[in-house]
Amino acid sequence: MATLPEGHVNTRCFTLALLLALSGTAIAAETDLSATNPVGIWLIILGIAFLIAEAALPNYGVIGLGGIVMFVIGAVILTDADLPIPLMIGLGLISALLLIVLLIRALKTRPRQNVSGDAGLLGSVTPVLSLQAGDAFHGWVHLQGEHWQVSSAKPLQIGQLVRVVARKGLTLEVAATDAAAAGE
Repeated sequence: MATLPEGHVNTRCFTLALLLALSGTAIAAETDLSATNPVGIWLIILGIAFLIAEAALPNYGVIGLGGIVMFVIGAVILTDADLPIPLMIGLGLISALLLIVLLIRALKTRPRQNVSGDAGLLGSVTPVLSLQAGDAFHGWVHLQGEHWQVSSAKPLQIGQLVRVVARKGLTLEVAATDAAAAGE
């Protein structure tokens, strides 16, 4: 029997699916489902499946919202059945709460640091690669995969760490890392 790679099975999603399946089995055992509308049952089952998919997929609530809508519509269709209305409302609220918690956790994991443009350049630290001939105030650095021309108010040295303080056109203004930290 082949084994799955480590971390391949999401145990939280599996546990949630198992709990939902067991709760659905318990509800079905206590009610006479022969007189109920099968469309309502299928909508509830699809709604639960969509909520489980929301927990496993990185889609920021689109599938989960559809799952809640299907779940509530299925519950409304089944209001003629012997299922207690507070149970249907409670399951819908629990589903909505689960979706909100998942959305909050997903939004917290989003990267917030700028990685490109001026905001990504400013504050970056890099060593000086070379200096212009006869000019210790201008040189070249390698930053974000590109070679940039740099200028400084103080003389630069090859290998010196500098921090980007501004960008003017295609030239970066830099300061020595100790001078930039001191407020220069």
